[in-house]
Amino acid sequence: MRALEYASAPLRSRLLEATPLLALAALAAAWGLAALTLPAPAARGIGLAAAHGGLLGTALAWTAADGARERWAPLEAALVLGVATLFAHLVPGGVVAYAAVPAWLVWRRADWRRCGAEHARAMLTGALFGLLLGLHLLVNASLTLGFHVRPGRPADLLAWLAYDLGANVLAAEAFFRAGLFARVHRRWPFAVAAAVSTAASVTRYLLDPLLPHTPEILAGAAFYLALLGVGNCWLLARHGSLAGPVAAGLLFFAAYRLLVR
Repeated sequence: MRALEYASAPLRSRLLEATPLLALAALAAAWGLAALTLPAPAARGIGLAAAHGGLLGTALAWTAADGARERWAPLEAALVLGVATLFAHLVPGGVVAYAAVPAWLVWRRADWRRCGAEHARAMLTGALFGLLLGLHLLVNASLTLGFHVRPGRPADLLAWLAYDLGANVLAAEAFFRAGLFARVHRRWPFAVAAAVSTAASVTRYLLDPLLPHTPEILAGAAFYLALLGVGNCWLLARHGSLAGPVAAGLLFFAAYRLLVR
């Protein structure tokens, strides 16, 4: 996957300039209509595609040289995610369809610059950070919250990895790091930008209906997600590549998927 180039866009006059509001409004309306009229599984699938597509599309608009040309990017992203989600739920082995999302990003943003050796260093550093943070989560959750580590079926782990790569982690890191963090960091110091980006990403994950909403789990999730957010902001600022944050997120969430009570 090509890197989102950090700090390549010029300073904008407004923080939210080029936000694709019409496309986001259309996705919100489609999500609401689906929730009111469709069965719960179908509504959840449309909601997933709309939410992650909105994040990805907004990140594209924010990082483009001409953001106005990307005003419908959230709809395109949601369509690709919707098709991938449909395949994942209806076709045996269909989870591989999530690979279409990063492939679409590479095709959609062919003008993004590669980072060469720095891109590889970012990926390795991010993978190490995500692995260490994930291992700490496994040990801490086992000792303090009564969770156990289960190997899980390879097919289930592959499904979660594909979902994280094509939707969950990719969309979050594209929006909260390459989009939001980079925009704020061009105006204010790293600490401010990292705080804004991390607070927004932690809020996004804490609102996720897939997360058990008990006080101790929410507190633990907020702690680890804050560490992941700040670390990923540093990775992006240090290496200029989204590969590091994506690698960190993938390995951290891979560890999280191994926990069971």
